[in-house]
Amino acid sequence: MRIGELAARTGLSRDAIRFYEKVGLVEGRRLANGYRDFPPEAVAWLEYVRTAQALGFSLAEIARTGEELRGAPDTAAALSALFEEKIHVVDARMAELAALRGELAARVGTGCPLLAAGRPG
Repeated sequence: MRIGELAARTGLSRDAIRFYEKVGLVEGRRLANGYRDFPPEAVAWLEYVRTAQALGFSLAEIARTGEELRGAPDTAAALSALFEEKIHVVDARMAELAALRGELAARVGTGCPLLAAGRPG
């Protein structure tokens, strides 16, 4: 299918599809007239990419995990494992943000919030 049809079926812009193609997430072959031709399975794959991005996965993670999933005997189990890994990353980031919030809160009203907490301003 040509890029316009793929865009219509996925809700992505042509530019987004071209970007995904440039970074290697989707591959279309070039026809003699120069148009891109994408396989039908590109629709499901691009929907997966969009969902994975919405769940906080980077494009690099999506590319890596896509390859892992293609070779997995049980994709449901493999996806669950990926989600569990991502939950650990999110939990760690939340802890970092909570510590940062505490540090910022300790500096409020110190006169100079850029000085270390507890030192006079």
